[in-house]
Amino acid sequence: MFDPGQEMLSAGIGEDSNGINLMEFSDEILLHILSYVPCTDLVLNVRRTCRKLATLCLDKSLTHTVLLHKEYQVNKDKVKQLMRGIGKEIHQLNMAGCYWLPSHTIDHVIRCKNLVKLNLSGCHLTSLRLSKMLSALQHLRSLAIDVNPGFDAGQLSSECKATLSRVLELKQTLYTPSYGVVPCCTSLEKLLLYFEILDRSREGLILSGQLMVGESNVPHYQNLRVFYARLAPGYVNQEVVRLYLAVLSDRTPENLHAFLISAPGSFAESGTTKNLLDSMARNVCLDALQLPKSWINGSGLLQHLKFNNPFYFSFSRCTLSGGHLILQVINGGKDLKSLTSLNLSGCIRCLSSDSLFRKAEDDIDSSILESLVVSCCNLRHLNLSAAHHHSSESLGKHLCQLLARLKHLLALALPVCSITDVSTNTDKPPVQSMTNVVPPGLGKKIRIGVPTYTKNFLEQSNQKSQSSVFWTLLENLPFLKNLELIGSNFSSAMPRNEPAIRNSLPPCSRARSVGDSEVAAIGQLTFLQNLTLAQLPSILTGSGLVSIGLQCQHLRSLSLANLGMMGKVGYMSALMDMLKHCKCLRDLRLEQPYFNANTQFFQALSHCSALQRLCIISRSGTLQFDAVMSFMANCLEVVMCHMFMGESLTICKNLQQTILQSFQADRPALNVIIFPLLHEDLTEVIRDVPMMHLDEITLFKSRVAEEPPNLWW
Repeated sequence: MFDPGQEMLSAGIGEDSNGINLMEFSDEILLHILSYVPCTDLVLNVRRTCRKLATLCLDKSLTHTVLLHKEYQVNKDKVKQLMRGIGKEIHQLNMAGCYWLPSHTIDHVIRCKNLVKLNLSGCHLTSLRLSKMLSALQHLRSLAIDVNPGFDAGQLSSECKATLSRVLELKQTLYTPSYGVVPCCTSLEKLLLYFEILDRSREGLILSGQLMVGESNVPHYQNLRVFYARLAPGYVNQEVVRLYLAVLSDRTPENLHAFLISAPGSFAESGTTKNLLDSMARNVCLDALQLPKSWINGSGLLQHLKFNNPFYFSFSRCTLSGGHLILQVINGGKDLKSLTSLNLSGCIRCLSSDSLFRKAEDDIDSSILESLVVSCCNLRHLNLSAAHHHSSESLGKHLCQLLARLKHLLALALPVCSITDVSTNTDKPPVQSMTNVVPPGLGKKIRIGVPTYTKNFLEQSNQKSQSSVFWTLLENLPFLKNLELIGSNFSSAMPRNEPAIRNSLPPCSRARSVGDSEVAAIGQLTFLQNLTLAQLPSILTGSGLVSIGLQCQHLRSLSLANLGMMGKVGYMSALMDMLKHCKCLRDLRLEQPYFNANTQFFQALSHCSALQRLCIISRSGTLQFDAVMSFMANCLEVVMCHMFMGESLTICKNLQQTILQSFQADRPALNVIIFPLLHEDLTEVIRDVPMMHLDEITLFKSRVAEEPPNLWW
């Protein structure tokens, strides 16, 4: 099987100038090194180099869990070879988001007889194919699938239903009104439901959310410990989730310890949901809680619910006041060291007193935040975005100074106006409102490729930022991996199920004190991986971005939206300099009116050799055909290119078609959408985007503490 000459060659490759041979390392060290290599490469390539690696690559520690999620170069043939080679050794298989694989590829999963955990979310799967596959997987205990139009539970065989009856964890993404396989899963302990049902079919027909209640299997929820439901916008999603909840309201599981419902907009309570919540208050003790805002607002629900070592709370968009937060959630300062994740996004009153006359822009009550910090001292994920949290001039009571005590924070989302230095807020001249759009051609021109900042300017920005409260905050959070600074009035121009937004609210007046020097402070976060900056009107040259590019070498995801004045892109030169240093960047999202995606920009972006996904959203923005094509040819890892600009439909379609024709054959996962942002058919185009891309990058949202940590894989 092996060529001795090839074996000698492979050994020589691992030898450096000092005569140290990689193959002389211990098996333990080599196994650790090999754990960073994709499983497909191990089995199909690396193990063929020499006898020693042939043995190590098939070690149980490397074949027990196979992750194909975001392995964009995997095709149907590689999956087939992989399953043939190590199928019987695989106990956990994650193929989530492999939308590019044809449906028959799933048939090879049957070879994995010992599978315990299987994730097929985002894969093409029919009822018959699911039935055939699950019939052979008798050890399966955890399953994630999509339920698409045409799904028929009546096509599931008795052997398939027997496997489902032993499943303990189920994640379903519903694209059609259905119970899916839930009625067959009679032993469920964890149920995760993602509702992505549109109100109208592709043909324009209005969908109904009515289901047969008798199909829901009331007794089969009695072992349930975790219930999670996330709803996309739409009336039908609300109707279908009510049917699931109706079952729980009849007999609430006694072992339920996590109850989470994430619903955008208004989701009114019903008699069924009230009965369910009353039953939960009497019979269960929770560790994690998230409810629609209308279920909490104005009710005394929280004071009746019981908690036991909670690890996750989300009160996103609720009108919960600071007083209620302290009294009802942390019981006036109760020890909540177990709490690791807290989402207060959009809670405009959560850090303020209970005064009915308070305005959203009034100063926060620092004593409330201080009580929260002291009680929840082990927080790792905290979201305070989408609100005005203004600090007073009280010494040592600034929001940033108080949050600096949370030494374990790994992810933090803040409104831009919350990080301003109060003492300097009145010293800075006002910035032109973002509503006063400067049309192209007006204002001082900024030459592309010529930096509008100097080394001396960068040094001055760093010196200034080091004296700010924001610098102090980040200095005390050295291990922060995820940071979001989002304007309290920011709204994305990218729609979900509605036309593109043409107008947005002006930024908070306090945000005018946040500019390039504050952005430069982010550069001290050595371990930063994900960064979001949105609606920072005082960004002038973008010099702080260069500091981030130079110092944050682990940055993997970058999202920039509406920086500086809206009529021109004043930070273009700095952005291009930044990108030249982002060697680990995989995802880039840019949302900026009048953005010119020209040759210079794409040349700078080509330095991001690891880039996989690009999304540009720009009202009245332009692009250069040849520049895009050259970029796609140079960046071989790019598999998602979404551009929603101001170009004509003809130009967009021609570019999209040319990219697909040129690169689809070599990139099986290639997903390209080039489309006018304000076109009336945009929502129809959006519905065809793979959910993985749509949810993670194309649509803008705050992702810190969005859901409990380790909810699934």
